Amino acid sequence: MRNQLISVIIAERPYRLTVSSEGEEEVFRKAASLVNEKMKKYASSFAFRDKQDLLAMVNLQFAVDYLRLSNTEKGHMELKEKMKKVDKLLDESLLEIS
Repeated sequence: MRNQLISVIIAERPYRLTVSSEGEEEVFRKAASLVNEKMKKYASSFAFRDKQDLLAMVNLQFAVDYLRLSNTEKGHMELKEKMKKVDKLLDESLLEIS
């Protein structure tokens, strides 16, 4: 795959990035769009001094979302492991009964 140079705009400033595929380009463009949308939402809802305040709030929101998702995935993995143990115990019990 060939690296490709793209440009995305965040907070009305262009940023040049190197991506390795078209799929990755789409992800970066969607991410930049999401950041800009969240900045507009915060700008209309909260008082701010400059765009750095908005970027900080957007960054904080993404970090909170990431941590919540990580905790959820961790909880799902723990539940899956417990279910495997229960399944194994049931299988062993059925074998003893037969």
